[in-house]
Amino acid sequence: MATLRDIRRRIRAVQSTQKITRAMKLVAAAKLRRAQERILEARPYAHKMSDLLGNLALRTAPDRHPLLARREGGRRQIVIITADKGLCGAFNANAIRRSLEFIRQSEELGLTLVVVGRKGRDHYRRRPWTVKSEMLGFFDRLAYSHAAELARRLVESYLTEEADEIYLVYNEFRSVAVQRVVRVPLLPITPAALPADAAVVDYLYEPSADAILADLLPRHVTVQVYRALMESLAAEYGARMTAMEAATKNASEMIDLLAIQYNKARQERITKELLDIVGGAEALRQSVEA
Repeated sequence: MATLRDIRRRIRAVQSTQKITRAMKLVAAAKLRRAQERILEARPYAHKMSDLLGNLALRTAPDRHPLLARREGGRRQIVIITADKGLCGAFNANAIRRSLEFIRQSEELGLTLVVVGRKGRDHYRRRPWTVKSEMLGFFDRLAYSHAAELARRLVESYLTEEADEIYLVYNEFRSVAVQRVVRVPLLPITPAALPADAAVVDYLYEPSADAILADLLPRHVTVQVYRALMESLAAEYGARMTAMEAATKNASEMIDLLAIQYNKARQERITKELLDIVGGAEALRQSVEA
């Protein structure tokens, strides 16, 4: 049975942990606000860019630009975006599980991985799949330049025909409490869906179609990568805030239970001491009478 000293030590340990989880929740909440503002501002631009390039791919011959070309090789490259840190609930586990499902579907093809975040790197470096490159330790200072660097690597892999298809797997931010893992095709550029009764009308290009495609297509890839990184960052802060709030609440409940246990053990100890005193007094009285 635990002694009073052991219970007091456990209460102090839980209280210390509670202070840490409460502080981590406040930090995540402060960072989440800024990350949420950034992603809500970036989404309309990213969506409009995706719609524009989808319509452009629909009206342009695939051989007009290498990023539009669809190849039959089927070699896949999967970009898996996780966090650098833990203590964010099932955030990393969900992304890794979803990526594993997709990887097992693609095992018969030539498959390479690009991992973003330490948790994904630590998981896949112990697995048999080929990790072509990794990016770590930049989420606290995420900038457009990081997305540009990652997009440059992915475009290079596609242009050199190391990969015929490139996909992004990441957590999409829905709300503070909800994050959804999504799988998004990145390359080649997917043409927009055309209604059956609609006619394809070509654009008028100025200065030229080649110049516009050469400028817009790489920019589109960078924008979509940047959006995925910002979605993952906001989702990470939301998941960490929710996890730390739950941990703080659980710590409060545990402290209450330990306090009850401590008071019960203390009462039992006092009762035992009183019984010892009464028993000793009774023995002394009987010896005096004898």
